[in-house]
Amino acid sequence: MPVELVETKLQGALPVHLVARDGLEAAGLAPSALAWAKANGFAGEAGRTLAVPGENGALAGALFGTGEGEGALALGALSKTLPEGDWHFASIPAEPELAAIALALGGYVFTRYGKKPGKALRFDVPDGVDAARVRRIADGVFLARDLVNTPTSDMGPDDLEKAVRTLAAAHKAEVSVIKGDELLSQNFPMIHAVGRASSGAPRLIDMIWGQPGAPKVTLVGKGVCFDTGGLDIKPSSGMLLMKKDMGGAANVLGLASMIMAAGLNLRLRVLIPAVENSIAGNAFRPGDVLASRKGITVEIGNTDAEGRLVLGDALALADDEEPHLLVDMATLTGAARVALGPDLPPFYTGDEALASDLAAASLAVEDPLWRLPLWRPYDAKLSSKIADINNVTTDGFAGSITAALFLKRFVEKTASWAHFDIFAWNPADRPHGPAGGEAQGIRALERVISTRFG
Repeated sequence: MPVELVETKLQGALPVHLVARDGLEAAGLAPSALAWAKANGFAGEAGRTLAVPGENGALAGALFGTGEGEGALALGALSKTLPEGDWHFASIPAEPELAAIALALGGYVFTRYGKKPGKALRFDVPDGVDAARVRRIADGVFLARDLVNTPTSDMGPDDLEKAVRTLAAAHKAEVSVIKGDELLSQNFPMIHAVGRASSGAPRLIDMIWGQPGAPKVTLVGKGVCFDTGGLDIKPSSGMLLMKKDMGGAANVLGLASMIMAAGLNLRLRVLIPAVENSIAGNAFRPGDVLASRKGITVEIGNTDAEGRLVLGDALALADDEEPHLLVDMATLTGAARVALGPDLPPFYTGDEALASDLAAASLAVEDPLWRLPLWRPYDAKLSSKIADINNVTTDGFAGSITAALFLKRFVEKTASWAHFDIFAWNPADRPHGPAGGEAQGIRALERVISTRFG
């Protein structure tokens, strides 16, 4: 972890004073520090760090502007702006655990291809904070970010399977894989159809951890390692970020990492349909009708709406077990981004208690989520003249909602199901994470799951 969080008090650690906007006089600063702040025009502006010199010119501490209620995750900026060394908060932040998480997340750097690591910082964990919990949350977020940031040349279906096996080995989980034409004999026809044109064989990755008799939690992640759009090919600009189309898989693996590291009392199952939506002579076509594991026939209105197809087969398998909680995560629709932007993923569920818990957890851990409705009248938009259902609508309206309604058809037995339509990407640097792959929703989900099954 780039920022080392230390539970024992560091001798000689320098203080960071948190200063609200125009709150210098109330910050309890020494007269020399107050004078230095005023001389440098520091007024507690959000995200600004000001190093404070001591009497002999040595560093004596730092001031950090918290602005006007920017939230605890804004403290992640300290991981980039503080000078290297040992630090502690001069006073306990309002949200001490979130402050520690922000410090950890803000120090992330993706170094696989040569980028230099971040600053060497050590930080005293505020009193009362469980440092082990902070580390496992940060580790889960970093796993998701690393997987999304890795280009498809090193993160195809084979590589994604290896990543699952590595995580499983670390926590003594079991992994089984159904691959290639075996998908047909084992009745996963839509996963096979989407991935068969790639040189990397399609597969369904199945990881199981925990005691068989414990409450069942199943996570399903869209693992489209690259999406050309298929025969309905994307423009070049639309392919630039398609290495992140396995962001759903990356996020459920990050969440699984948190759950297993915590040793929660549940039986965890992770299902990842891992494919590459490529173009070749055997690619599935617009107008084709695909069978599905559920028995629903699907007319293909657009080959670029492939994620819901692979998820449909995986969800049908998950639903057979009737888990206590079933969650799927996917970089599914551009419509979700148009509606809510890149930072606020929508989620869908018919379970009112789960919806309430997710909304509360989202606010508590500053992991933005927004519930959108499973609006039943729109279900008719997915009708087909020759099959049970089409994979897209013809009018283009409510694309995220109709995608969720498509998935809902494959979940009939499980009472508590939620679908997350995530972006899995930061378009620009943020205090708690650089531009690039991002974990979305999994810290809120970890809060809900650990509360329910901890």
